[in-house]
Amino acid sequence: MFQDQIVAQPVIEAERFILRPLRRSDAGLIAMYTADRRLAEGTRAIPHPLPPGATEAYIARAQGETRAEDVWALDGSGHGLAEVLGVVSLTRIEADQSEVGFWVGAGFWNTGFASEAVAALVAANPHRSRTLFAEVFQDNAGSARVLTNSGFEYLGDAECWSVARGARVPTWTYLRKMV
Repeated sequence: MFQDQIVAQPVIEAERFILRPLRRSDAGLIAMYTADRRLAEGTRAIPHPLPPGATEAYIARAQGETRAEDVWALDGSGHGLAEVLGVVSLTRIEADQSEVGFWVGAGFWNTGFASEAVAALVAANPHRSRTLFAEVFQDNAGSARVLTNSGFEYLGDAECWSVARGARVPTWTYLRKMV
């Protein structure tokens, strides 16, 4: 798709953790967090129950040479926190547009980790995007605040399929113009 744009992912510094590319050794923590129905039902693509091998396949895709999505672990190990607190991602939509995605483990909800991760990713803008998009389910006001805290503006309503819910879910779509 945008294979000419695939480059090594940078490590991005945040205050309480770093954002770093996924490692195979992250599979255990990622599987533990994403096996939580509440977390899975807050996403489009994480199934519940989580099938065997799904996490390893996700990490392999994130490490692939022809990936359209770059995924970073929120790694708090340098600050006395877990090695994986959650993930944040950028998916290439077009040459100058990307979509932000994120989740944090349920034990870290309401800690500001998601806001800190999205803010660090936006500030670094590793895809050099002129426009960033994001969407959240309308029943997830906390994730909407994460986006507005990072300068995203409400664009409109839509809906998408949630694998874990097995249903279409109303969403809010957000936009962030990069200068």
